[in-house]
Amino acid sequence: MKKIQMVDLKGQYEGIKNEVNHGIQEILEDTSFINGPHVHAFQKELEEYLGVKHVIPCANGTDALQIAMMGLGLKPGDEVITADFTFAATVEVIALLQLTPVLVDVDPETFNIDPEEIKKAITPKTKAIVPVHLFGQTADMDAIMEIAREHDLFVIEDNAQAIGADYHSKNGKVSKAGTLGDVAATSFFPSKNLGCYGDGGAIFTNNDELAHTIRGIVNHGMYERYHHDVVGVNSRLDSFQAAVLRAKLKNLDLYNEARKESAIKYSEAFTEIEEVVTPVRRGDCDTHVFHQYTLKIGKGRRDALAKHLQEKGIPFGIYYPIPLHRQKAYVDERYNEKDFTVTNQLVQEVISLPMHTELEDDQIKYITDTIIKFLK
Repeated sequence: MKKIQMVDLKGQYEGIKNEVNHGIQEILEDTSFINGPHVHAFQKELEEYLGVKHVIPCANGTDALQIAMMGLGLKPGDEVITADFTFAATVEVIALLQLTPVLVDVDPETFNIDPEEIKKAITPKTKAIVPVHLFGQTADMDAIMEIAREHDLFVIEDNAQAIGADYHSKNGKVSKAGTLGDVAATSFFPSKNLGCYGDGGAIFTNNDELAHTIRGIVNHGMYERYHHDVVGVNSRLDSFQAAVLRAKLKNLDLYNEARKESAIKYSEAFTEIEEVVTPVRRGDCDTHVFHQYTLKIGKGRRDALAKHLQEKGIPFGIYYPIPLHRQKAYVDERYNEKDFTVTNQLVQEVISLPMHTELEDDQIKYITDTIIKFLK
């Protein structure tokens, strides 16, 4: 059995090595390091894949979130509702822009923001909702968009973990995650389902005017060189990363299918284990692309299991050990612990197992057998 890794980027690279190397060599030879042909081609290819009018590449996923909010014209003091159970980048950019983050609890099955909690948090100062498609599972966008329409709010999808996932609307329409709100942000961090070999990100929107604004923001506020029409930042995807992403985008559906198959094998192995709650799967599982495969471990045994996995050489992750409302940077007297019962339980129970496109059956069997033996 090969050594188990949380993410096997080297193994994935072997499958696309020739195309990646060829793209990088092209860039070295024509020296189009910034905003070159590979960046423009990737933008068009991702637009076609997602079925969205505009993809604006940028330097990383955190920038993508910040730029999306800047593009919408949100002002200091405006309230932005998002999930308490997610990575800090989601709330970080809200605070950086001097907006007011409003954290709410999540759904216990999907770990995504709870629409009912959104409703409770809306005030006259609320201007936007940021649903996070956590771990690869799409949030309840029908309910979220209905709330947004009723209260005239923007919806900014944090799609850093769910690129390629499908969302099935109540009306029967199937859309890619990140194409349902006013604007969306994604990350191409190397470990993502669609990851580059450095930092990278992108913003998606179907709004022509918003896309135009964002294109200026990512490039120092310029539409014409040395003419600064809006306040901007320096946030561009470099050509090397675009070349890597072009090679990977062609395989994204295959990568996501491999993740789904591994997730199903994991879940089937744990069927009879009372302490283990496996990730919720809906329909044929295409709403979840398993950026992470995250279990809930009951009876207070998560930490003991984590220690045991470490002893057995099995990597794992605890995403996330501290809720955002308890993080020193985001503590706020408005928050009441009783409003975060689900999140407070999840941080005590969740554990993520190795999940990537190169997982092999004997590795999955070793991981699941080790966990089952420990918990029985």
